[in-house]
Amino acid sequence: MIQWTKLLTTILVMTVILAVAALSVPAIIDKINLGIDLRGGVYVLLEAQPREGGAGAGEPEEEPAGWWQRVRDWFDGLFGRRSEGGGAISAEDMEATIAVLNKRVNNLGLTEPIIQREGERRIRIELASDPNNPDQNERSILELIGKTALLEFRNSEGKTVLTGANLKNAQAAYQPDELGRNAPVVALEFDKEGAEIFAELTASHLGKAIPIYLDGEQISAPQVRNIITDGKAVITGVGTIQEAAELAGLLRSGALPLELRQLEVRSVGPTLGTDSLTRSLWAGLIGMGLVMLFMIGFYRLPGLVASFAMVAYVVMVLGAMVGLNAVLTLPGIAGFILTIGMAVDANVIIFERMKEELMLGKTPRASVISGFHKSFSSIFDSNITTLIAAGILFRFGTGPVRGFAVTLSIGIIVSMFTALVVTRIMLFNLVNSNVIKRNWLLGVNKR
Repeated sequence: MIQWTKLLTTILVMTVILAVAALSVPAIIDKINLGIDLRGGVYVLLEAQPREGGAGAGEPEEEPAGWWQRVRDWFDGLFGRRSEGGGAISAEDMEATIAVLNKRVNNLGLTEPIIQREGERRIRIELASDPNNPDQNERSILELIGKTALLEFRNSEGKTVLTGANLKNAQAAYQPDELGRNAPVVALEFDKEGAEIFAELTASHLGKAIPIYLDGEQISAPQVRNIITDGKAVITGVGTIQEAAELAGLLRSGALPLELRQLEVRSVGPTLGTDSLTRSLWAGLIGMGLVMLFMIGFYRLPGLVASFAMVAYVVMVLGAMVGLNAVLTLPGIAGFILTIGMAVDANVIIFERMKEELMLGKTPRASVISGFHKSFSSIFDSNITTLIAAGILFRFGTGPVRGFAVTLSIGIIVSMFTALVVTRIMLFNLVNSNVIKRNWLLGVNKR
């Protein structure tokens, strides 16, 4: 006798899965964070260089590296990634460098910039650049983040008397030049200590020029006409007002505490990123459709149940990525598609176990129970080992590699849930409804 309650429960679960997928997936895709390789932009990997000469005089010698650091140094050296030079880089300098880079990027007005520390000495920067905006194209961005921005006021003997460390504010402005025309300048304002130093400097240089240097290059040499006690000065000869605004932004953000070397630079245009996303989505849909056809054709009703569980898997993974604020990259999509295959692998193991039990003469209900019970250890062990590999990729990888590891990890966890819980609920209700009268519907061919 058919158990209509069980059968209707199965149909209801399938309907809910389809309805939730149809309503939520478009909204989820709009909210998900896309990586630079999908939305277009600039990816830069920087490495901080240690100060020349290592530790200063009188400082304690650096302790020998532990065994784990030695292993990492050997591994980096094996692939030619060993940093040049020695010496230690403090965590404070790294944090200060990241803070300066954040200020510079925020001055550009770029949306959702990502600036993160990678390992001991590396900094990863991902920015959505705009090639049509001269201030937000790749060249301008690389120049901006790479400048040291060390401002120096030197005396007539060439000795640095005042630096940007005492700078309170910097703004682009206009000031009449010798011909009475409004010329772009950078207006500077020093803090109390800097104002005192600047007053002494101008008092000793009346009628003389004070050279102003940026990153070791002279950019201006205004002549002192009066003693300046309010801590305000201007930098002339800065070009256009846009160049003055850029220089002011650099000076406001401060000088980089560390020298940075570019290890990797990648640029993806918005059109290429959109095209990559579209192709990836189509590849995922086609691959998912082919997997569903295979499962239904080979395993019949269990394959149909697994197909609905796969739809639930897609919704749950995308929802988890939005909830965790994860970034979806092109390798991440590859990891996503890979975990779809892994979810099917779990179902294949379960269904093959079921078929073996059916061929031994067991009932459909007993075969389903035995199939899930005997398959659990194999599914659990294989997924745990993959999770360990994903954890290693996330720990030591950078950029898109980490995106792949995050997507892979989320996919593995969700695929285990859908295979062992969602598929189990639907299949148990289907078998208990007594609509399955022949083993052929469970994938067992007649002999």
